[in-house]
Amino acid sequence: MAGSPTARRRRLSIELKKLREQSTLTCAQVGAGLDWSGSKVNRMETGSGRVQPSDIDALCRFYGTSDELREFLKSLARQAKMRGWWQVHGAGVPEWFNIYIGLEQEASTFRQYQCELLPGLMQTRAYTSELHKTSAQMSAEDIDRAVRVRMERQGMLRRSDAPEAWFIVNEGALRNVIGDRALMREQVEHVLEVAQLPAVTLQVLPFDSGTYPATGSFTMLGFPAPEDPDIVYRDGITDAVYLEGEHHVREYTRAFDGLRAAALSPQRSDRLIETVLKGYAT
Repeated sequence: MAGSPTARRRRLSIELKKLREQSTLTCAQVGAGLDWSGSKVNRMETGSGRVQPSDIDALCRFYGTSDELREFLKSLARQAKMRGWWQVHGAGVPEWFNIYIGLEQEASTFRQYQCELLPGLMQTRAYTSELHKTSAQMSAEDIDRAVRVRMERQGMLRRSDAPEAWFIVNEGALRNVIGDRALMREQVEHVLEVAQLPAVTLQVLPFDSGTYPATGSFTMLGFPAPEDPDIVYRDGITDAVYLEGEHHVREYTRAFDGLRAAALSPQRSDRLIETVLKGYAT
C-alpha cells in the first residue's frame, strides 16, 4: 500500500470514484441511497474529506462489492490517517506495491535512477525471476505471480499514451551478473531494445563520472492533473516510502538533474551498453 497519507488517499479516491461510475450513479444518488449528502460522496472521491472504515462498509454494501475489495478499501482508509514509514509484509506482490503500480500506470512522467539493479520496466522475465529467488519467504507460485505482474507493467512504455520515461542507470547495474552471463546477455540486449522506444530516454552513469548527487535508487512520478503533486518513491525489502512535500520533490528533482548532467548522453550510453554486451558474448 502506498507509503504517504496523500498517496493512500489518492488511491482510495480513485477506487471510490471508479465504483460509483461503474454503477452509473451520480454523487447525489449515492448520497440519497445512504442518507448522506451528495457533497459527502464527492469529498470522498476528491480526497478532500476523511473517509472512515464505517463509510467504506456502507459504500461497499451499497455497491455490492466483494468482501476482499471492501477489506482492501477499509485498509486504505485506516492507513490514510497515518504518517511516515510503514511496513506491510506480503507474498508475491506486497499490498503496498499494488498501490504503487496503480500510481505508476497513471503517471504522465516517470524519472528513475537505479544504482544496483536494472530498472524493473526494462527487466527480462529471467532476470526478474532470478531476483525474486533470493527471497526465502516467496514460494514458486509467489515468484511466478510477481514476475507476471512486472512483465505486464512494462506494457505502459509501449502504450500510445506512454508516460515520458527517463531512466538513469549506474554502470554497475549493467555489469552486475544476475544469474549467469547468458542471462545477462539477453538482459542487456533487452535494455537496448527498450531504450529505442519513443517515450524512453536512457542514460548510463559511468564508473568514472566522479561524485554525483544521489545515495540510492529512487523514482519520481508526475501526473497530468496540476492538483496532483509529484511523488518520490523509494522502496526497501519490506516497505516503501512516498515523499510528496515540496521540499522533498524539489531536492530529488535537483538530484535527478545532477545525475543527468553527470551521466553519458543517450547516444554515448548506447555505445557503452553495446561494449558491455560484447563482454557478455565472449
